Amino acid sequence: MDGGKLVFQLLRIVVAFICGLIVSGLFLSWGFFQASYPNDDPVAFAAMIGSGLVGASVLGAGAFVPASIAIAIAEIARLRSLIFFLAAGGGIAFLMWTLGEAEQAQGLRPGSVIALAAGFLAGSVYWLVAGRTSGCWRTSLSGDLPSGGPHD
Repeated sequence: MDGGKLVFQLLRIVVAFICGLIVSGLFLSWGFFQASYPNDDPVAFAAMIGSGLVGASVLGAGAFVPASIAIAIAEIARLRSLIFFLAAGGGIAFLMWTLGEAEQAQGLRPGSVIALAAGFLAGSVYWLVAGRTSGCWRTSLSGDLPSGGPHD
């Protein structure tokens, strides 16, 4: 195990988690406010940014434990696939969206597709920042062997 790589990966994990939350929070608030350009309505644009950041903190509070489990699994198993992180982000978002009071309506709750899209965005941003290097701090036994020996 390389301690320097571990510390750097932990820093990437924290930054990636925060970036994923901010992107999903802004995505959800953009859909609510639908402010296209700051010049059109600067107050609505500022409200969108502010509510997106507040929404990101609320999402982070709810997603922290399941995301930590998914990140730990990815780091230990060295999972670097974009598909894993998209599925984890979408699954966590869908889980958070469906928790709560049971409604009388059958099927999916309204807005489930939007919640899934926000989770997919969070998962893809996480993958871009830290997921591509999952498990890089772990050294392999074959990587410790000198080159040019009888194993080549």
